[in-house]
Amino acid sequence: MSKIKYRFNTHSLTYEKVGFSWRKIVLKVLSYLAIGTVFAGVTVFIAFTYFDSPKEKMQKREIAWMSYQYDILNKKLSEVQTVLGDLEKRDDNIYRMIFEADPIADEIRKAGFGGVDRYKELEGYENSRLIVESTKKLDQVSKQLYIQSKSFDEVIKMAEKKEFMLSSIPAIQPISNKDLKHEPSGYGMRMHPIYKYSKFHAGMDFTANIGTKIYATGDGVVSTAEYGSGYGNHVVINHGYGYQTLYGHMEKIAVLSGHKVKRGELIGYVGNTGLSAGPHVHYEVQKNGNPVNPVNFYYNDLTPAEYKQMIEVSSRASQSFD
Repeated sequence: MSKIKYRFNTHSLTYEKVGFSWRKIVLKVLSYLAIGTVFAGVTVFIAFTYFDSPKEKMQKREIAWMSYQYDILNKKLSEVQTVLGDLEKRDDNIYRMIFEADPIADEIRKAGFGGVDRYKELEGYENSRLIVESTKKLDQVSKQLYIQSKSFDEVIKMAEKKEFMLSSIPAIQPISNKDLKHEPSGYGMRMHPIYKYSKFHAGMDFTANIGTKIYATGDGVVSTAEYGSGYGNHVVINHGYGYQTLYGHMEKIAVLSGHKVKRGELIGYVGNTGLSAGPHVHYEVQKNGNPVNPVNFYYNDLTPAEYKQMIEVSSRASQSFD
């Protein structure tokens, strides 16, 4: 049973019974509800702003674990890139050097991926930087592995053709030692015998009697067999693998253009044709279109002592024969 409330009337100096109307009751209830709602809202705001729900805590733990896993993945990718870099160096500086092959250009190995929007779908998230970085590394490693795999396939093919390659690379003198009349004139700056000024000599001159046999220094295909004003009757042999040899000033050519030759096969005879100061053969070795010192390609003909003597003799000669 509810208590009856009274109010003291100062005018009549008597107590009067306090009555409650429905309107007052409703307003009072509404005021309590409003205060409760405000209090509840503030409480919920503080709770959601400064405190995590169980679901949020679980999601944050999952995000932290994923970030940790991405860090581990990045470290592993970096280790893979280091190992791959070592393989690339071995490929360029050892494997390809053995088979006289050019290394793969860095711009090919390190080339990126086109398209500015390639990783756009991974952006806009809290850990986008980490995800994009990992994805870029993975793409780069995948491409490098593909290029390296193709390179090793090429090296394997070169290894299978090693015997053919070794027989093709120039490895003997074009004239036998017993047929030589004088010390050969070497590669480098030499006095021209006709014009009498210092001129770069792109090959070696072997002097011998007219008619002395000239031999192919490696297997290949004759690409040129003709007369020219400079080298006179001359032959050019394409050996493959970037190598060519030139034999100049012949008295007579013994092969035709397109003819396949073997190392040691007769290709012509010593002469004095073209711009020449005496009977000899001008011999050049070219690698990828550039002349190289022929003295480095006599290892099948000479002993170590003879090779050393050849280098000394060829470097002493101050004048060429053409």
